[in-house]
Amino acid sequence: MHRRLSPPVAARLSAATADLPGPLAVVDLDAFDANAATLVSLAGGVPIRIATKSLRSRPLIERALGRDGFEGLMCYAVREALWWAREGHEDLLVAYPSVDVPALSEVACDPALRRAIMIMIDSVEHVDFLAREVPGHEGLRVAVDVDASLRVGPAHMGVRRSPVRTPAEVEAVIRRAQERGLVVSGLMFYDAQIAGLPDSSPAVRRMKAFSAKELRSRRGDVVSASRALADLELVNGGGTGSLHVTHLDPSLTELAAGSGLFAPTLFDGYNDLTLQPAAYFAAPVVRRPGEGMVTAYGGGYVASGPPGWSRVPSPLPEHDLGLIRREGAGEVQTPLTGPGADRLSLGDRVWFRHAKAGELAERFTQFALVSAVGGDRVIGVAATYRGEGQCFG
Repeated sequence: MHRRLSPPVAARLSAATADLPGPLAVVDLDAFDANAATLVSLAGGVPIRIATKSLRSRPLIERALGRDGFEGLMCYAVREALWWAREGHEDLLVAYPSVDVPALSEVACDPALRRAIMIMIDSVEHVDFLAREVPGHEGLRVAVDVDASLRVGPAHMGVRRSPVRTPAEVEAVIRRAQERGLVVSGLMFYDAQIAGLPDSSPAVRRMKAFSAKELRSRRGDVVSASRALADLELVNGGGTGSLHVTHLDPSLTELAAGSGLFAPTLFDGYNDLTLQPAAYFAAPVVRRPGEGMVTAYGGGYVASGPPGWSRVPSPLPEHDLGLIRREGAGEVQTPLTGPGADRLSLGDRVWFRHAKAGELAERFTQFALVSAVGGDRVIGVAATYRGEGQCFG
């Protein structure tokens, strides 16, 4: 069930952006800043590394990074980290293993880039790939991605990421990396089954609590074993949905978050997380196919993850509209039905929230920035990665 916002925001956003053509994307800066403060509070004094994939807008990432409590960027591509490094940033962790040899070679061949960018590895196989394919790989700073999922018998709860999860498995990767001339400087643990899973039932809440306890014990063992072999600069863990528990683990030196700054619909179902929706998009009404129905232009911005209705954008409840089950959100047009349809005219805007966070930025070149300070109005724009001509996959 998606949140009915109080007070309603559709009319406020439409009035503030009346001079801008649609479709358009908006970030409510007041909500964005409030969410930043909430995340810092949940982190309990542990610094938060910003997950750039969850925002994909340089001005908004830098706005959050300028606040106390946020330190460093967690990039999702080596080329993205290179772009940030050339913009003057020096604390960049690439959170996913890469086989982009030209980009990796750029990092390896430049001492300043090697100092600024830490590359992710997760297996002996990947270490051997880097040693074989990347000229000058010696001295590359790397972190080991450690599987943080929960396994109970044959059941696997969490995402399929790293193949290593025990101290012995992580030690083997560290030793091979050091043999190949890599500098092991960090560890990462992403607990998707806690951070990325809404509290949809008592059973889910019990699983998350059990997983947090199991992971804390195993993570401590992995970190201790790794520190005996390598001088670790960072041990990263968690995400927006697990800050309240991961910050309690003394083995972590930093946390990660990003999506919570936008607060998409997937975060509406967390018991321990109270955020304010900050990112919206509007699609103008362009058709009236029949009574009780309108069609909006655009809107087919479906989120990644398991396919289903939790991944589609949601019109704000105050519109009294819903997607049509047999059509959903379309590539060029999105039909909507409900009591609110006959109150709309051609050109009126229907406001939506995206299911996830940063993926919305792939559909627009900029966010209009709205603030209630001095009256609801657009106070500027923030370019997305796309708007700056960047696309990192």
